[in-house]
Amino acid sequence: MPLTPQQIEQFRTQGYLVVPDLFSTPEVHAMQAEVERFKREDKFRNVATDGDGKTHSSKQRNLQICPTYKISNFFRALPFDPKVVEAVSGLIGDPFLLHLDQIFLKPAGDGMGTNWHQDNAYFKIADPLKGTAMWIAVHDATVANGTLRVIPNMFREELPHERDPMSDHHIRCYPDETHAQVCEVKAGGVVFFCYGTPHSTAANHTDKDRAGFAYHFLHESVAAGTSYGDRILADGRDYNPFLTGPKASGGLKEYGSTVAGTWPIEVAKALDMARQVEAVGAR
Repeated sequence: MPLTPQQIEQFRTQGYLVVPDLFSTPEVHAMQAEVERFKREDKFRNVATDGDGKTHSSKQRNLQICPTYKISNFFRALPFDPKVVEAVSGLIGDPFLLHLDQIFLKPAGDGMGTNWHQDNAYFKIADPLKGTAMWIAVHDATVANGTLRVIPNMFREELPHERDPMSDHHIRCYPDETHAQVCEVKAGGVVFFCYGTPHSTAANHTDKDRAGFAYHFLHESVAAGTSYGDRILADGRDYNPFLTGPKASGGLKEYGSTVAGTWPIEVAKALDMARQVEAVGAR
C-alpha cells in the first residue's frame, strides 16, 4: 500500500517513519535464509575494535557486509520491489537512485551496537530530506537485542563527529538523547530515516542473532553534492542504479541485466535453498 499523506508528513517534519510489515512473511523468511547463507560462507566482517579504532575485537562483534549486491542477487533485487520504489518516491521524490546497501549482524550474546551518528556527516548532501535510509528488521528488533534508536526533529542540525574508537571505520557524535525514540520493529518492518537524523543501535545480549539491512537512497538533485558524486552519477557505474526517472533502466545499464521484476523470483529461490539446506541437515 502507498504511504499516507500523514506518514509522509511525519517523515518530513520529524525525519523518520516506522512502517510495520512492509515485507511479507515469505519475504522475511527469505531474508533470514540469505543471512544464514552469508554466515555459512563466512561473508561477514567484524568491524568492532578494542577501543583503538584498529585492533579487531575478540570479545565483541559488529558484523557487516558492504556492499551486498556483488554477493547476493536476492538483496540486489530488493530495492526494485515496487512497494519499496513507491515508498521511497513518496518520501524523497523522483528521480532517485540507490546510494548504498549494507547489512549489520549483531550476533547473540556479544553483538555490539553502532554509536550515534548522522549519515550526512559522511555524505554531506545539501538537503538531508533528499536522502533516506531504509532499515529493514530481518529479525524481530527489540530493546533487549539492541534495536534502532532515532532522535526526531534534529535532522537540520549538523552535529560534530569524531572517529569512533570502537570501530575500524565509523564516526560518532554525542547528541542530547532526551527525546530519543526506540524503534521496536517486528521482522519485515522498516524504519525510514533521512540523512540528517541521528541514529544508533545498542548491544545484543540475547541468545539469538539480530540482523538489520540498510539501503540508502538519494534524490538525483543532491547526488552530485556528495563526496563522491561524480562516481555515483558516472556512466557505466554498477553500484548506483536509478530506480525512477528517465535514467532508470531496471538495472540493465548498471548490472548488464534487467533486475526490476526479479524480486519474487529471488524470494522463491532463497526459500527453496533454505528448504534444501534444512533437508540435508535433517538427514
